[in-house]
Amino acid sequence: MDHLLDVAAPRPASTTMTHPIARVLPLLEPAHLDRDFDYLVPPEMDEIAQPGVRVRVRFSGRLVDGYLLERLEKSDHTGKLVRLERVVSPERVLTPEILKLVGAVASRYAGTRADVLRLAIPPRHAKVESEGTDQPEKPKRSSKKAKAVAAEVGEEITRVDPVVESLSAQDVPVSADVVDEAPEPAAAQPIPEEFPAWGRYVHGHSFLGALAAGRGPRAGWQALPGEEWARRLAELAAVTVRGGRSAVIMVPDQRDLDRVLAECVALVGESAVGLAAGLGPSARYRRWLSVLRGTARVVVGTRSAVFAPVKELGLIAIWDDGDDTFAEPRAPYPHAREVAMLRAHETGAAFVAGGFSRTAEVQAIVESGWAHDLLADRSVVRQAMPRITAPGDTDAALERDPIAQAIRIPAVAFTEARKALKAGGPVLVQVPRRGYIPALSCAKCRTPARCRHCNGPLALPDSAPASRGALRSGRDGVAEAQSPACRWCGITEAAFRCGACGSRALRAVVIGASRTAEELGRAFPGVPVRGSGGSSILNSVPEGPQVVVSTIGAEPPVPGGYAVAMLLDGWALLGRADLRAAEDALRRWMSAAALVRPDGRVIVMADAGLPTVQALVRWDPVWHAGFELEQRAEVRFPPAVRFAAIDGTTESIAELLGEAKLPDDVEILGPVPLPPGARKPFSSGDSPAEVERMILRADRSSGAALSRALTAAQAVRSTHRSDAPLRVQIDPIDIG
Repeated sequence: MDHLLDVAAPRPASTTMTHPIARVLPLLEPAHLDRDFDYLVPPEMDEIAQPGVRVRVRFSGRLVDGYLLERLEKSDHTGKLVRLERVVSPERVLTPEILKLVGAVASRYAGTRADVLRLAIPPRHAKVESEGTDQPEKPKRSSKKAKAVAAEVGEEITRVDPVVESLSAQDVPVSADVVDEAPEPAAAQPIPEEFPAWGRYVHGHSFLGALAAGRGPRAGWQALPGEEWARRLAELAAVTVRGGRSAVIMVPDQRDLDRVLAECVALVGESAVGLAAGLGPSARYRRWLSVLRGTARVVVGTRSAVFAPVKELGLIAIWDDGDDTFAEPRAPYPHAREVAMLRAHETGAAFVAGGFSRTAEVQAIVESGWAHDLLADRSVVRQAMPRITAPGDTDAALERDPIAQAIRIPAVAFTEARKALKAGGPVLVQVPRRGYIPALSCAKCRTPARCRHCNGPLALPDSAPASRGALRSGRDGVAEAQSPACRWCGITEAAFRCGACGSRALRAVVIGASRTAEELGRAFPGVPVRGSGGSSILNSVPEGPQVVVSTIGAEPPVPGGYAVAMLLDGWALLGRADLRAAEDALRRWMSAAALVRPDGRVIVMADAGLPTVQALVRWDPVWHAGFELEQRAEVRFPPAVRFAAIDGTTESIAELLGEAKLPDDVEILGPVPLPPGARKPFSSGDSPAEVERMILRADRSSGAALSRALTAAQAVRSTHRSDAPLRVQIDPIDIG
């Protein structure tokens, strides 16, 4: 049971304590110990033992960390109470809102509050805590303009009716029949003169107006091609701050964080801070404390920023929620988007899920009425987007180049690139894989080349290009490998022999970014060729004729935009055995195509008849998200249903299911063996030789009951002191 914290100011010490009992949540691993315990507060700790502080308590003879949840007059415990051992710090780091969110996340993901608290609150840094927090600089905009923002807002948007109660801790609606219909947005209101770009979006005026008026609108925002999305997010945060509230913005990586933070600082001054794991313990804790103490009002960060303890949360936004970095790899494996929606619902804050593309999960909440579309009119989209084509997409194109669909870079792509370079424009080339030749197969029977030692995939590393003799070209493009290496164990395979047919010849299955850059350097002599990917990601490139070869997600922007973009090896993205392969491919393509100027050209090397390619050509991510959602609902896959993936040994899975009292409508799928490449490390220790996965599938209306059943089963199992590895994930991004 959750207990709200008393946030009143510390009371002066007195000889008689009115609340001598401290209710504490110890940070213990066993699931059955995820509950509150009562301790006696010594008189000397009365003043500093306040709700929200870190404490040390004795539990089963050992000292453990914990959080003080509340002070009570008396305890329900009839036995003798143990005294608090120590108050680690008087800093009240656990706020009532975050405690409530922690409980909701633990319930949603069948985890423990202790695990969620480890994600929500960073480790203490005593020296930083004793430094205090300086007052932030005043925002660069004047207070008169802040008043003007609110003054220009006329009619306020009516806030969305509350959804069903189960949403607050368990569910996000998928169909409109389980949630009160949200009212249509009010008529467009005037946009502040300094933020005219939002006028390109239907209801953009109303959304800014609702933020300025202190409302909590929710939207799925589809950014226009070429949009300065970091600036737009900063503008939303600025309007929120001027209304006296705080904002949290989440982005996938450090490069995006730097862009958004710079824009936020330009609008709100030093009251904007960035939170990321790469800062280091002291710097990160210092910034986190500035958020806790209220001196920072805008937080820009990666997935952990969703738990930032801002005061008076008014906006929580997430950019590119389809990126897999938003999925937490530590128990209980929450997704930042889902946590953000829980928090927005609990606090009444505004919620924005933005991106060039759209996930099926965001489409589901829009179709349910929990959120609204924030889109531009189709005429505006057509003006902003470049011309996008696929090789052989018309009969005339096929007649001009009959083999356009069969080769990696067709003639039309080379022609457009040469024209752009001659005119002084840059060319972007997106490649799905980094390295030189990251995948090899037998040249005779096409069986994937595997390592004899660990059965891992063989590849040619960057340090062994063809010019050095690593590959010897043969007939029909077949290459004979001399020194491929295993991508898993790193052992060089000097004498490869196919296990299926005995052939020694190898061929490239996928061409990596390094090999692509080498080939393009020969095709365009005298033109600079830059690479971006892996550990050498370019933040930006200057203007001028050049070829930029980038892996997916590492495309650097260029002032004025690229003249041509070539999206290579579309089959490598679309052909992955993954539920989200098509959705992820469109997201990657749109992110690259958005860097191209409106009069530029984008050529995607994929089958023009595929729905995903058609969505890119028309720049219609909303249609594609609806198509994906419909397809998944038909075969009962998330987000249309609730999934629970249970990984472990045969014995550990059977033990858990034997204790679980599952809802009647739960389907049990499996178990199936997990291949080594699909396994993730277990928190309990080394992974066993054989790992299986069991899938539990239930309707979303039974999602809360499924999570409760798994939580209870894990608690019972932990009392047995079983050390067999087991992992429970709710709605994992990789189903397997």
